[in-house]
Amino acid sequence: MSRLIHTYQNIISVENLLLAWQEFLRGKKGKKDIILFQTKLMDNILSLHQDLKNKTYKHGGYVAFNISDPKPRNIHKATVRDRLLHHAIYRILYPYFDTKFIHGSYSCRIGKGTHRAINRLREFHRKVSKNNTKTCYVLKCDIRKFFANIDHRILKNILAQHIKDKDVLWLLGQVINSFSSQKHIYAMADMYKGLPLGNLTSQLLVNIYMNEFDQYMKRALKIKCYIRYADDFVILQNDKIELENLLSKISNFLCESLKLSLHPDKVYIKTIASGVDFLGWVNFPKHRVLRTSTKRRALKNLLNNPTKPVIVSYLSLFKHGNMKKIQAGAGLRYNGQNGRAFVYRRI
Repeated sequence: MSRLIHTYQNIISVENLLLAWQEFLRGKKGKKDIILFQTKLMDNILSLHQDLKNKTYKHGGYVAFNISDPKPRNIHKATVRDRLLHHAIYRILYPYFDTKFIHGSYSCRIGKGTHRAINRLREFHRKVSKNNTKTCYVLKCDIRKFFANIDHRILKNILAQHIKDKDVLWLLGQVINSFSSQKHIYAMADMYKGLPLGNLTSQLLVNIYMNEFDQYMKRALKIKCYIRYADDFVILQNDKIELENLLSKISNFLCESLKLSLHPDKVYIKTIASGVDFLGWVNFPKHRVLRTSTKRRALKNLLNNPTKPVIVSYLSLFKHGNMKKIQAGAGLRYNGQNGRAFVYRRI
């Protein structure tokens, strides 16, 4: 196995911290904590660099808050200093690890995303169904409490297989150990679980963690039509019984190797013809529509807040499916003369 060639010095260099700051700053310039940090930017960056160089750096705590997107999620926000370091780590580690991920991994990767994942689902359906001449079955699975159950010890062992530099592993350990969703009976750092929703590094670390599962699916089980986005994944085949038999193998690997489990209420096998709910869209052989809860939320937001950013955002979403009815229901139209969209309220 090839290993990461970049060193600890590459990550903590002042040059990398400055470049990370420019990336981190995008879309956040008006935030109070960002403005405060930037008033003494070089002093803050040099102080962080010195702490990292001397290995006296300690990751700070988090501010927790809840969001609904649409389901409730608990987000943990780190300090600006720590988030800057997250970006510095990410920009060095991501290019290496991205080459290790399989093509079918679509979460938090450049050139991937939800829309490409559902387009890939359509491609796989055409392939498996032989252009709708054969029945295509889909095994849809969801991992239970995904971020909260990432095992720190297992994650660190995976990282050690790729990273030779002990100082880089120490730094990653500082970030990983900064948060735990639950503590085991024995208060040992390596026995903690969970990564915080909100950290940029968490997006990369969960992909590294789940790459073990992806490789198992592709190399050991030889699954050809497999797509994963974070904790959601689908497998497409002609044989329903074979998919049923795969479930026990999948469940055992997740439990034994990654200490994860499938969500019992979110595992099913059905045909695409009956509609497969994946990544917010209900997918059919020749079209897709938004999930009902998403449609209701979209209509509510459009009618209550018909501002240009909201309109543009939903138009961008709608163009990926068959959404003419919902556009008409919201009074959403394109202006043919200047290409702009507008919303009107029906009286």
